Amino acid sequence: MHKRLIAGLLLGTLILTACGGSGSVAPAAPAESVTQAESESTGTSANPTDAATSITAPAVTLESGSVERPSWANANWKTNFARHSVPFDEIMSGGVGRDGIPSIDAPEFIGNTEAQEWLADNEPVIALEIDGDARAYPLQILTWHEIVNDTVGDVPVAVTFCPLCNSAIVFDRRVAGEVYKFGVSGLLRNSDLVMYDRTSESLWQQFTGEAIIGDLTGTQLTFLPSSLISFADFQAAYPEGQVLAQDTGFNRRYGVNPYTNYDAGGGTPFLFDGEIDERLPAMERVVAVTLTKTDGTTVDMAYPLNSLVEAGVINDTEHNLAVFHRPGTSSALGATQIAEGADVGAAGVFDPRLDDQTLTFRREGATIVDEQTGSTWNILGEATGGALEGRQLTPIIHGNHFWFAWAAFHPDTLVHSP
Repeated sequence: MHKRLIAGLLLGTLILTACGGSGSVAPAAPAESVTQAESESTGTSANPTDAATSITAPAVTLESGSVERPSWANANWKTNFARHSVPFDEIMSGGVGRDGIPSIDAPEFIGNTEAQEWLADNEPVIALEIDGDARAYPLQILTWHEIVNDTVGDVPVAVTFCPLCNSAIVFDRRVAGEVYKFGVSGLLRNSDLVMYDRTSESLWQQFTGEAIIGDLTGTQLTFLPSSLISFADFQAAYPEGQVLAQDTGFNRRYGVNPYTNYDAGGGTPFLFDGEIDERLPAMERVVAVTLTKTDGTTVDMAYPLNSLVEAGVINDTEHNLAVFHRPGTSSALGATQIAEGADVGAAGVFDPRLDDQTLTFRREGATIVDEQTGSTWNILGEATGGALEGRQLTPIIHGNHFWFAWAAFHPDTLVHSP
């Protein structure tokens, strides 16, 4: 109870400054059957697609024939509650109503030089590049909005960040050829952001990209490769890149962290009623991936950030991946001013195979070097010098999340040990 009270007070501060309302929404259509998906997202590189998978969701009705409506859903929700893949009692209010934390639906962008006026070099940004269109989404803005509906390289994307889970994830917004726009529902599950689409008002789990309640239940959004890196690293990699502007149409204290000291060691996650996997501290950051093996099965892996910081590079030969770490990126969830946050660095995950050889890597100071050619590499997997200069490793979709959240959605995760 004490934990929920604190969470309510914390998230209540967002209500006081929030503005913006729900967009127009089409009524939910009658329930239809959907097919079974074989797995969640994979850790391999993903190409944008308009395809989506789905699973069969049970229909839950009362004896009277009326559809059960969860206690947290007011009459304004047009969601088809007869279809859901998770129990309603796993979802709770986060202390704000629908769109109380407003998504950014008409993002404006500026160049790196202009962004330097208010964005510090060490501040974290979500870096996304599609077909040469490179954009940075600063967490000092995403912390207050959580979702940006954008189009990058002609691909409709949802750039999302859940501060309570430290989960920065990018999705393709297309489902079966239709483009969806997403908003913040004000609900949480396992402390994670529950999104909703403004067409069917189905509810979607940010951590998994899956619709969990409504007509689209079971539909799986496509994950897109992105990186959580420093603004300085983004500028170095993409000098002509664009940065999400503070001109969002909303009055927010951009640069200020409303979740001060949330990631402090020994902390407790807000509004999380699940069991904590005690293999790691709840709030420890992990670099996490879901990998598809040659036989089609998947394996979840977590690389504790503390071990990665010490090693600099992890060459996981068993799973054919390389995990990079580079210092210089501040936490968005520590100090009151994000630019003053502790240096947690940035991570990247890549397939180490290039042409006909498998590379192994080591860290030399703040530089990553491969053993085979002596080429240097940046945190985005591009060779910046040496024989392989200009070559690009294939990125593997990954997250830099709090352990408690990853373990809640992926309980069979294998934890890497040095």
